[in-house]
Amino acid sequence: MFFYDWTMIIVLPALILALYAQAKVSGTFNRFSKVYARSGLTAAQAADAILSQNGITDVRIERVRGNLTDHYDPRDRVLRLSDSVYDSTSIAALGVAAHEAGHAVQHAQGYVPLEVRSVFAPIASIGSNAAIPLFLLGLIFSWEPLVTVGLVCFSFAVVFALITLPVEFNASGRAVAALSGYGYLSQEETAGAKKVLSAAALTYVASALTAILQLVRLFVLAGRSNRD
Repeated sequence: MFFYDWTMIIVLPALILALYAQAKVSGTFNRFSKVYARSGLTAAQAADAILSQNGITDVRIERVRGNLTDHYDPRDRVLRLSDSVYDSTSIAALGVAAHEAGHAVQHAQGYVPLEVRSVFAPIASIGSNAAIPLFLLGLIFSWEPLVTVGLVCFSFAVVFALITLPVEFNASGRAVAALSGYGYLSQEETAGAKKVLSAAALTYVASALTAILQLVRLFVLAGRSNRD
């Protein structure tokens, strides 16, 4: 009943937005993955050039399996680009690679939101995994302190999702500025890359909204349990 009662209506708008965001990012990436940059640079070359322009020489660029599995690992100082991005010269691939390079630049420059997110990540991971089981046990056994612990734990996931937003938006802003400013893409091509990154950003907005509304839902369920 926890997952299928009327309170699901609370998170429904976020779920709809999440589905739309996934379709949007997939469609936009596929569209601009067929448009190739006149510079002829591959995504890996563009990422390497952006790192060099910012004086970063200790970050490796590696290929990783999968589609859109691109990410920057600050612990190992590795920028990983997916099979569909690494050696592609498409506008979409350069946008994604530049975005991940933006995270590496954030790391090198001590960008505060990224540092806060890195510190908070393990706490949020533990909290999000423990939140629902603790919350449910609290409801089942009518033990309010356990319900409260579950709510607090889930709050960590919400905070993490909110911290992620400025980190991702800033990385995309750095990516667009680098692609245009360093001449890797023309103005028209940069506009296409920006559309890809904007679509990707929407997935983070949807994730944050889902977390917020799910927390609201948990509070509603907790309040209903107290009344019962």
